[in-house]
Amino acid sequence: MDWIARLIAIDTTSRDSNLPLIGLIAAEVREHGVEPVLVPNEDGSKANLIATFPAADGSVSGGIVLSGHTDVVPVDGQDWSSNPFSPEVRDGRLYGRGACDMKAFVGAVVARIPDLAAAPLREPVHLAFSYDEEIGCLGAEDLVKDMVGRDLRPRACIVGEPTSMRVVHGHKSINLFRVDFHGVAAHSSLTPNGVNAIEHAAAFARFVRSVADEFRAHGPFDDAFDVPYTTCTVNLIEGGIAVNTVPADCTLHFEFRSIGAVDSRALVERFRSELRRIEGEMQAENPAAHIELRVVAAAPGLETRPDAEVVRLATEWGGLPSDEKVAYGTEAGLFDQGGIPTVVCGPGDIAQAHSPDEFVDLGQIALCEAFLDRVIASVQERSAHTP
Repeated sequence: MDWIARLIAIDTTSRDSNLPLIGLIAAEVREHGVEPVLVPNEDGSKANLIATFPAADGSVSGGIVLSGHTDVVPVDGQDWSSNPFSPEVRDGRLYGRGACDMKAFVGAVVARIPDLAAAPLREPVHLAFSYDEEIGCLGAEDLVKDMVGRDLRPRACIVGEPTSMRVVHGHKSINLFRVDFHGVAAHSSLTPNGVNAIEHAAAFARFVRSVADEFRAHGPFDDAFDVPYTTCTVNLIEGGIAVNTVPADCTLHFEFRSIGAVDSRALVERFRSELRRIEGEMQAENPAAHIELRVVAAAPGLETRPDAEVVRLATEWGGLPSDEKVAYGTEAGLFDQGGIPTVVCGPGDIAQAHSPDEFVDLGQIALCEAFLDRVIASVQERSAHTP
């Protein structure tokens, strides 16, 4: 609880730096004889942390990864009963931003650093903490590349996102896009002289909804998911400068989250094709008009086989067996894409993530602690933990 509370108290909202939190964990790792690897972002304002506790023979390849993200979503506009960055226990629950998603897991892992350092290990244990998961798994891409580049080759990875300690072996991909519609400004009494960027953005928003309706009605479906089809949605739109001015610019953000049966690249091309069609209509009004599409983030889905070793291991360590897949995205797909077999299993209910008065049940933390203790016991030298 001490470590979880310390981590919650550090505001690591994605728009800000996570370096104070990373520095705190790095100091704990160094105090126990391991030099962490820091993988910074482009401007050095954020960093991933990888800490490898080697096997007793000094080897660092193979072993188990315990992974979590360090960033949290904003609290702006939310009505909290207590300070979101002053963790508070009430009625058997720990409240605070990130309590559920996912500082309970990260804190429980960090609290076991002394145990990892003291025990002779048969195989290494890797701690992997990333930045900017909440805005598209941005940090984990470089984190996984670093692990692959150093040939660590772990045989199993646990991503501790909140699953109520169920072993989740599948989730959807996440694909985030920004579209900038550049029209031509004009006085609103002279609309033929302008190109209305908002109207053309609205036409594209309606297209995104039509694709979503198509998936909802016709699939393909995967009933293992709580939402058993691919979803598409426009989540943010900004445009215009005045009520009497034809808007020259409008920016729209949309996403889709696809199941494994959907070809993500083909779906992206479908959206690109519609944008080309709309751009043609805009340029017919004025050749200066144009559209720009930018991929903000793209994280693959997870499709670990139910009979994979990592599923068996996570269940043996105390994760609850489950045939369900989840609609939300995690960094697990990136580890899997890097050749590291992965499942998602962590304390807390995803329904609490991102909400005001975010909390995690203390009983969930206890289950997570027992899970981590079994992980450590399973990789210790036999003589170290057998009578």
